Amino acid sequence: MSENETPLSPNPEFAVPATRERLESVAEALRRHGMRAMVAANRDEAKQLVLEQLPDGAQVHQGASVTLDTIGVTEAIEQSGRYNAVRPKLYTLDRATQMDEIRRLGASPDFMLGSVHAVTDDGSLVVASASGSQIGAYASGAGQTILAVGSQKVVPDLMTALRRIDEYTFPLEDERAQKAYGMHSAIHQLLVINGDYSGRITVILIDEPLGF
Repeated sequence: MSENETPLSPNPEFAVPATRERLESVAEALRRHGMRAMVAANRDEAKQLVLEQLPDGAQVHQGASVTLDTIGVTEAIEQSGRYNAVRPKLYTLDRATQMDEIRRLGASPDFMLGSVHAVTDDGSLVVASASGSQIGAYASGAGQTILAVGSQKVVPDLMTALRRIDEYTFPLEDERAQKAYGMHSAIHQLLVINGDYSGRITVILIDEPLGF
């Protein structure tokens, strides 16, 4: 679906949370693919698991994420004073004269936090983006990538993951973007992570439906 089309209502099929047993199975599949994976019982435990991986003073960036906002990680990164938060710094830079600095800071932080829009039963992660700003850091640019994922994002396979983005994530994100930025969203770029040789990706599956 493009930004010029009227989005559908979110398909409720993709709002159903996975069971704890299924989350544990997905975590094991992610580990087989070289990623660190754990299951949090709820949003509070998820926040704790994210923050305990960040040393005081660490350079931390995060994409726009309803999940991180909801579990309290965004506030902790940007307002606690414990971290070298990248995103507030980006807002102070002039896009007309400092785009190179903006690009470098956003693409290669020491820690990149975020979420995904779908995770398959066999351990693939799928991310959609309008700007692509988080994709490079997720894939390889950041020193460590930490992804918090709500239980309703588990799907059987890659084709279903793409359907979830079209039929559920996009309508909700388009509505959010219009309220937050006064503009439509779009599915311009997709990232599929099937594995990780470096061990730099951590996935925290949350036994609670969170985010889009």
